[in-house]
Amino acid sequence: MNAVRLIAIFAQNLPGQSARITKILADAGINIHWTTVANSGSFGVVKFLVAGRDYAEKTLRAAGLMVNTLEVVAVSTENKAGALHAVVEALSKEGLNLDNVSGFVTNQKAIILVETPATEQARAILSQKGFHVLSEEELLAV
Repeated sequence: MNAVRLIAIFAQNLPGQSARITKILADAGINIHWTTVANSGSFGVVKFLVAGRDYAEKTLRAAGLMVNTLEVVAVSTENKAGALHAVVEALSKEGLNLDNVSGFVTNQKAIILVETPATEQARAILSQKGFHVLSEEELLAV
């Protein structure tokens, strides 16, 4: 299965920094499908799911930004109470640690993105437990 990879940008936590980054992507014609921003005092990490990840990564690096890619597990589940709990509990019972979890709802489905050091294992566990694990192509089509 095609892994889901996000672009992660490490940047100073300054006014206008997010606008600078999103302008670079917009000017390059790169569509952002999902984003999150987390700060830790004077620095932060901005993460994006984009189509054309390689081009986006090169464009951001050319602008002098510190860019990396990050593999995540994407799960589509029913949009109902307990759906997130079912996903994280399935991983917890197998001893997997979660670094970050985020999600959104679209078309009556909850999409959950899980960051863990053991992405292959997480994908296998969730698939075995009957969860619909998404490929990057499926996620971008949501």
